[in-house]
Amino acid sequence: MIQKQDVFEFVSYEIQSDKKMINFNYRARDLYLTEKITLPTPIPSFINPLLLKNILNDLHLILGITYFKMYCPKKIISPYHLTKAQADFWNTVYTKGLGEFFYKNKIDFRGLINFPYFDISNTQPIQLRQLDEAKKNKFLVGIGGGKDSIVAIEQLKKQKKEITGFILDAQTTPPNIQIEVSKTMEINYLTVKRQLDSQVFDLRSTYNGHIPITAIYSFIALLLATIYDYSSIIIPNGKSANFGNVNYLGAEINHQWSKSEEFEKLFQEYVKQNITSNIDFSSNLRPYSEMEIAKMFSVHKKYFPIFSSCNRNYKINGNINQKRWCGECAKCAFVFIILSAYLSKKEVVEIFNKNLLDDPKLIPLYQDLIGKGKMKPFDCVGTFEESIEAFEMIKNNGEFKNDIVMKTIEKLI
Repeated sequence: MIQKQDVFEFVSYEIQSDKKMINFNYRARDLYLTEKITLPTPIPSFINPLLLKNILNDLHLILGITYFKMYCPKKIISPYHLTKAQADFWNTVYTKGLGEFFYKNKIDFRGLINFPYFDISNTQPIQLRQLDEAKKNKFLVGIGGGKDSIVAIEQLKKQKKEITGFILDAQTTPPNIQIEVSKTMEINYLTVKRQLDSQVFDLRSTYNGHIPITAIYSFIALLLATIYDYSSIIIPNGKSANFGNVNYLGAEINHQWSKSEEFEKLFQEYVKQNITSNIDFSSNLRPYSEMEIAKMFSVHKKYFPIFSSCNRNYKINGNINQKRWCGECAKCAFVFIILSAYLSKKEVVEIFNKNLLDDPKLIPLYQDLIGKGKMKPFDCVGTFEESIEAFEMIKNNGEFKNDIVMKTIEKLI
């Protein structure tokens, strides 16, 4: 018999009376936890209730990954009658999406995650035919505040598309970088507030680590697209997100798995088969490498003073970085070199307020980035080949030739 502490349960969710806030409830061991999602405006009354129910069921499941990982119990209890195909999808999302978390916490994930399912596969297509509704030709685009979302939206603007940005705010202070970027883009944007249960941060004896935030982002975007009538969702991800970091227990661990083409295709198929076939989901940057995206971004100089890709700006708990670029992490180090391949030294140093190729403390990070160190950093960075290409271009340019990092890396490439 499985004991109570070995169970993770998706308890329930409730739409509050204002039709804007939705509470998602969970149980992990003896803890009852609630996450709150607040929409920009109330859910319209004309939304198909069955369609809304299906989306909120799935949002309940993906948000639960934050609370499941607190203890990683072997028993999952769900109120939803998933088909085997649906359960397989969630098993994959939880297992691969938490790959870095399992690796860092030395957890054997093999056979750990098993969503319950029922043999009801013949009933789902009938519901789908009832749910399909016409959508307007509007694009909802994720805004992270970095170069990718800027390039993606500038491409859509050239194509004269109707665009709205989407910002997910999980911080205690407003997401100023995303808002500032959106205003500079001169587009409308929707902000969704995500409030995690404080017990996630208060309990120090639990597991902690990376979750597939882009998967969460994608399901919230699906809810927005449904209730605000968007035909297409674009989450800007390039092809470099397809490459992992390390092998662990026979599996490739990829920090960026929920940004990968594998997740994108799984999500597309899941939505089409189980929710609606009238909302497209894709990335218009998927054909491009990080170097190609950096080159495209390099012409949009109006964003140089305001954009940031440093993840320390987006911490949910604790002290948030007060600078746009910390100048210490792998993401800062990588973005610095790919921009230096196309911009002048003066421009890049002004963006970062620091010359990252003249900081000896960053040498080990750069060795990791070119494949001459311990491993590819657990961050949203490009491949070893892209980092080497960037250094080769910087070397040929000659502006950084006297800097300490450049002198070291030149000997390794």
